[in-house]
Amino acid sequence: MMDEDDRPAKPDLFHRPTNDELNRLSVDELEARIVWLQEEIERTKDILGNKEGARSDAEAVFKK
Repeated sequence: MMDEDDRPAKPDLFHRPTNDELNRLSVDELEARIVWLQEEIERTKDILGNKEGARSDAEAVFKK
């Protein structure tokens, strides 16, 4: 069994670039960032849906 200190650190999922960092990006880079963020939102929603489905399935099994 792993101790909490032995677990790999979770990535910073909520790193938010400063306005200064975003201002340094070109229009093309900003557009690419928007596309990437939209893809990440969809990917995250898919994973969330899978987890919610698994939880619903588990709840249904244990209700019996």
